[in-house]
Amino acid sequence: MTNDIYGPFPGSTEFVAALTEGQRARYEELGTNLDVVERRIADACAAAGRARDEVTLVVVTKTYPAEDTALLAGLGVTDVAENRDQDAAPKAEQCRNLPLDWHFVGQLQTNKVRSVVRYANHVHSVDRLRLVGSLSAAVLKAERPELGCLVQVALDKAYGEGEHRAGVAPEDVAQLADAIADTPGLRLDGVMTVAPLTGPLAGDPARAFDRLAEIATAVRADHPAATMVSAGMSGDLEQAIAAGATHVRVGTAVLGVRSPLR
Repeated sequence: MTNDIYGPFPGSTEFVAALTEGQRARYEELGTNLDVVERRIADACAAAGRARDEVTLVVVTKTYPAEDTALLAGLGVTDVAENRDQDAAPKAEQCRNLPLDWHFVGQLQTNKVRSVVRYANHVHSVDRLRLVGSLSAAVLKAERPELGCLVQVALDKAYGEGEHRAGVAPEDVAQLADAIADTPGLRLDGVMTVAPLTGPLAGDPARAFDRLAEIATAVRADHPAATMVSAGMSGDLEQAIAAGATHVRVGTAVLGVRSPLR
């Protein structure tokens, strides 16, 4: 690479002018894709009677290089997400001077917690009490600001499905939410789900996200500041926004079809 795209001021005229030919082509491709996604979000907000600024686009950059993350920052993206620490940690380090808010959205093993708290401001995938304790210990040891945590809800577990999938059953959300809220170093931000692949709600993201909205409302009754509702991806962001999602996690629609995971 002959230019520095990891500086603190992406998106300037000088930034764009300094891109290599290949970088500029990718920059334009990402910009076109972002425009399409932004229109989809704006249209979905309008259809739901919501203001556009009620929904945050989180671009899921998993499997793509740090260079793409820097180009996204240059296009004005502020929130990015990763699901594997072994990929996220070096990428976040390379992009440390960029104005980015990092979200961790994958299943999190306790042995990765110390690494994740070095760069992530939000963990969307808290699904067990042991993880709560590990996150708290790591945050306190790092002497960093509070870590925003979301309870990952596995909607299919309400029907005896998805036993081995990440997330807690709806009936266990309140207990886990209380634990996060009461644990030093952590901040309960809200709830997250992925449209289920099994059970009665499979193939019906609108109903699934409506159910998540009910759960989110119940959590906010006890924890009014837990306003984040993370739901919706490239294929179902409209249904998520209609149900009240505040954060949509979009990868493929912005970055393109992913290569198989290594």
